[in-house]
Amino acid sequence: MTIDPAKARLVKGATGDWEVVVGLEVHAQVTSRAKLFSGASTVFGGEPNSHVSLVDAAMPGMLPVINRECVAQAVRTGLGLKAKINRRSVFDRKNYFYPDLPQGYQISQYKSPIVGEGEIQVDLTPEHSIRVGIERLHLEQDAGKSLHDQSPTMSFVDLNRSGVALMEIVSKPDMRSADEAKAYVSKLRTILRYIGSCDGDMEKGNLRADVNVSVRRPGTALGTRCEIKNVNSIRFIGQAIETEARRQIAIIEDGGTIEQETRLFDPARGETRSMRSKEEAHDYRYFPDPDLLPLELDPEYVDALAAALPELPDVKKARFMADYSLSPYDASILVAERETADFFETAVNHRAGKRDAKAVANWIMGDVSAHANAQNVPISRANISSANVAELVDLISDGTISGKIAKDVLTIRIAEVGTVDLRTLVRDRGLEQMTDIGVIDRAVDAVIAANTDKAEQAKSKPGMLGWFVGQVMKSTGGKANPQAVSDVLKRRLGI
Repeated sequence: MTIDPAKARLVKGATGDWEVVVGLEVHAQVTSRAKLFSGASTVFGGEPNSHVSLVDAAMPGMLPVINRECVAQAVRTGLGLKAKINRRSVFDRKNYFYPDLPQGYQISQYKSPIVGEGEIQVDLTPEHSIRVGIERLHLEQDAGKSLHDQSPTMSFVDLNRSGVALMEIVSKPDMRSADEAKAYVSKLRTILRYIGSCDGDMEKGNLRADVNVSVRRPGTALGTRCEIKNVNSIRFIGQAIETEARRQIAIIEDGGTIEQETRLFDPARGETRSMRSKEEAHDYRYFPDPDLLPLELDPEYVDALAAALPELPDVKKARFMADYSLSPYDASILVAERETADFFETAVNHRAGKRDAKAVANWIMGDVSAHANAQNVPISRANISSANVAELVDLISDGTISGKIAKDVLTIRIAEVGTVDLRTLVRDRGLEQMTDIGVIDRAVDAVIAANTDKAEQAKSKPGMLGWFVGQVMKSTGGKANPQAVSDVLKRRLGI
């Protein structure tokens, strides 16, 4: 049965179907050693107020100076999003008052951002993808952080983050479900990591999203949206969208109307709650920052950044499918992290070889990734190298070891990190696959003798062959060649 993706995205209400409309404003912390307008460090985890310059603290007479690397990172990201790079952009003052905003305004961009419209292709399944439009990307300062849990009577302010460069990446309202929004953020984070413009660490707050949600009857005009602020995990983004959509549907079906407002998502209670009425642009009294000249980019500067970009995920995926005959699913999994993609290619081409890419992919996506995840480290820092994976595949393909023994070899290598190659390890540990037909004959005879009733049944039920193969493999400690065992069993049982 074929399912219409558009209908699958509709939400059932008490009075009919509803369509959820989602747009995201993703705040990505720029990877740079210094802040956007000062030389203060951006290193995470310092003592409160230890990474604060006079500019960040808004001392009188201090003037901002643009960080060239932050500009370059924004341009690289725009190019990665297939977006228009605006040759001229302007920094504005966004005026609002909060204890952790020392200046009383945020330096941001409004009418003239550094990056204009672009798009991202988001794969939802191997057969189905969507394109999400990018409205804009602009640079702005982060605020500090208010700490309310340090004292029962006072709040404190940590300005270490004040002035850190952020890229605000604003999508168009092109997503129609929580799953689409989660896939979009995952793909965006992958692109940022490939480029190196943001590490995407949501636990540290280096990537977070403001989620705009509205609902409507299919085919009607857009409804009133509510913004859910500062959601800091992909899982919570999905939960916030589903929770807020249900809240809005219930209100409308009960005869009420949606008020445009800013809300917060409480994952512990599974609810969104009102924070404040939604501000419009005029509430912030934007005006060009008089301390900063317009930012003008030479075409040669943009071209040089474009030429130095790495191979991006979509291009790498297409190449993996073409060069290594991988399925769309396998290629998508491997390119999701740049380190994993590099690990795969290094293993496939180890020592100028061109081994079975599918076999290499299976080991990386299976046992090797499971080990890395258990250690909570990237695959490049797991206790097994790409060379080891290549050796493992070679040992299986030339019949030295079976797939079962290969798992044991991998476990030994993980537990005993060393420089000995796996072929030597297999030989020294006596793990070579048993290929002596005489020994296999005797093992098969012993299993058949111990299971004469099943042997008779197998003659009329060939599907039982697998059970006998498993028993022989078990009796030989997994060392017998499975194909040789199968061939001997077929002869003995007359299958």
